[in-house]
Amino acid sequence: MKRNLGEKLMGAPQELEKSATANALEAVRLDKQGSRGMAITMYQKAIETLLKLVQLYPEYNLNKVYIQRAIAYQERIKVLQGTATPVESQGGVSKAVESARTTSGEKASYDELILKEKPNVRWTEVVGLEPAKRAIKEAIVYPVQRPDLFPLGWPRGILLFGPPGCGKTLLAAAVATEIDATFVSVDAASIMSKWLGEAEQNVARLCNSARKSAMEGTPAIVFIDELDSLMGKHSNEVGGEVRVRNQFLKEMDGIIDKGKNLHVYIIGATNKPWDLDWPFIRRYQKRILVPLPDHHARLMMFKLYTNTLQLSPDIDLHELARLSEGFSGSDIKDVCQSAHLKVIGEFFESGQASDKLAKPRIMRMGDFRRILEDRKPSVSIDMIDLYNRWFETFKAL
Repeated sequence: MKRNLGEKLMGAPQELEKSATANALEAVRLDKQGSRGMAITMYQKAIETLLKLVQLYPEYNLNKVYIQRAIAYQERIKVLQGTATPVESQGGVSKAVESARTTSGEKASYDELILKEKPNVRWTEVVGLEPAKRAIKEAIVYPVQRPDLFPLGWPRGILLFGPPGCGKTLLAAAVATEIDATFVSVDAASIMSKWLGEAEQNVARLCNSARKSAMEGTPAIVFIDELDSLMGKHSNEVGGEVRVRNQFLKEMDGIIDKGKNLHVYIIGATNKPWDLDWPFIRRYQKRILVPLPDHHARLMMFKLYTNTLQLSPDIDLHELARLSEGFSGSDIKDVCQSAHLKVIGEFFESGQASDKLAKPRIMRMGDFRRILEDRKPSVSIDMIDLYNRWFETFKAL
C-alpha cells in the first residue's frame, strides 16, 4: 500500500510535465500555422502547468528548467500580442520550437489546419463583457435550449471584433461548453496560405462536418480566427483566393438558410473589422464588439488570476485595477504571471530551492508595480477610437 502511494507521488511531477509539454507542443503547432489566439491560450496553459509543478514540488531538480521554459513561452505570448519584437524573444521561440515535430513550409493537411477539441471554458472565466455575453446567449444558447420559441429562426453568423487579447476566443469556447457543442477552430490565414489548390473542397468539408454533427443532434460551432485574412478586401488577388472566398460565401448562405433549423453556428473573430468586405459583414447577423475591460472587469480579472497566489496584505487590487487602465484581459493575465515568475525566479536564484521545506516569499504590491511600470497597454487610444466608430456604423446586437 505504502509503495503504491509512493509510486503515485513519484509519478505526479512527470504527469504534470507531460501535460505542460503537450500544451506547449500544441501551442507551437498553432503558432506556426499563424493561429495567434489559440496559440496564446495553449502557451498560457503550459505556463500555468509549469508554475503549478514548481509550486507543488519546490525541491524537484528540474524546476530551473521549467522556469526557463515558462519565461520563454511568456516572451512568445508578448510577441504574438504585439507587445514585444520577435528579436526580444528569439531564444524563447527556439526553445519552444525545438521540441515540436512540425515541418515548416510544407503544405498542411486538412486535419493539421483545424483544431477539434472539447473546450472547457465556463462563463465565469469570461470576466466582464456582459453585453457581448448577453448577445451571444440570445443568438445561440436560448435557441438551442428552446428552438420552438423561435418561429423566425435565429442568427447563425456571429462576428466578434475588438482589440487583441480581450476574450473573443474565450467567448466562443465558453458558448461551445455551455451548449455542449462540437467546437471546430480554424485559422483563416492558414486557409489562404496553405489550402490554395484544394481550399474550396476543404472549406466545404469543414462546413459539411459541422452540419453532420448538428443533424446527429449535437450543436456545432465553427470558430474562424483572423477572419479578415479570409474575408477582407484584397487588391492583388489570385484566382484561388477568389474561389475560396466565394465558396465560403456559398457555405455561409447554406448554413444561414432560415428554412433549416440546424444548430450550426459560424463565429468569426477579427482585430480588423474595417478590412472586411460588405458581403461578409452582411452575412454575420450579429456583430458584437469585445472591448477592453473597464475598471470593475479589471478588478475581477486581478482577483481571478491571483486567487491561487500567496499575496501580502499590502496588495490593493483596486489600485492595480486603476493602474492597469487601458490594459486588455490578456495584458492583465501576463502582468500577474510576470510578477509571479519574478518571485519564483528570485527564490531559485537565492539557492533556497534545495531546502525541501523552503517556500518562495509571498508576493507584494511592489512586485506588481514594477511589472506595470515596465509594461504599456497593447492597444492604443487611436485603435480604440477606430473600433468604436466601426461599431457605431455596423453594430448588430
